[in-house]
Amino acid sequence: MPETATPTAVDFWFDPLCPWAWIASRWILHAAEVRDLEVHWHLMSLAELNSGRDDLSEEYKELMSKAWGPVRVVAAAEQAHGHDVVGPLYTALGTRFHVQAEERDRDTIAKALADVGLPVELLDAIDSDTYDEAVRASHYDGMNRVGMDVGTPVIAVGEVAFFGPVVTPAPRGEAAGRLFDGVLAVASTPGFFEIKRTRDVAPIFD
Repeated sequence: MPETATPTAVDFWFDPLCPWAWIASRWILHAAEVRDLEVHWHLMSLAELNSGRDDLSEEYKELMSKAWGPVRVVAAAEQAHGHDVVGPLYTALGTRFHVQAEERDRDTIAKALADVGLPVELLDAIDSDTYDEAVRASHYDGMNRVGMDVGTPVIAVGEVAFFGPVVTPAPRGEAAGRLFDGVLAVASTPGFFEIKRTRDVAPIFD
C-alpha cells in the first residue's frame, strides 16, 4: 500500500472574544480544505495579556471584564471532556459572539455549550479561578513563541510561530490555501518580523 502523507500540524491560540482571531480561525479551516492541515486549538487570554495595563480605553476595559468567563469555560470543558471539544466549542462561542452578535454573557455561553452537547454545569467555571492555571499555561505556551507585544491569534507550524494574519473577510478555497502558503513562507524567513498596513475596514463575519 502507498504511504499516506502526514498532515501538517497547525497550532492555533485564540481568545473567544477576539473578532480578528475568529476570522483567522475560519480562514485556517478553509485553508485545511485545500491543504493537508490538521488544526489543534489552544486557549490564550486577552485578560491575562492586558493585566496591569493602564493605557486601555474604557471600551476595551469593559471587554476585558468579560474575558475570563469564556476561556475558563473552555478550559473546564477540555479538562472534563477532552481536547477534541475545544474546536467545536470555540466555533459555537464564536458563532454566537461574532456572527450572531449575541451578548458576551452567561446565557450566550450556556447556549454555546448546548450547541455542542456539553453540560450546562460547566458554566460554574465562569466565576471560579480553578482553571486559571491551565488557561495561563496554555496562554504562555503560545505567547512565549512570539513575544508579548502581539495578541491573538498566534499560530505555530512546527518551529515557526507568528501572530496573525489579521484579515477580513476570511479567504476561502484556493485563496485560503495561497494565504497559508504565503504567511508560512514569510514567517519561515530568518530575521523576518513584520508586514503591516492600516486597517480600513471593520471585521466582516460571513
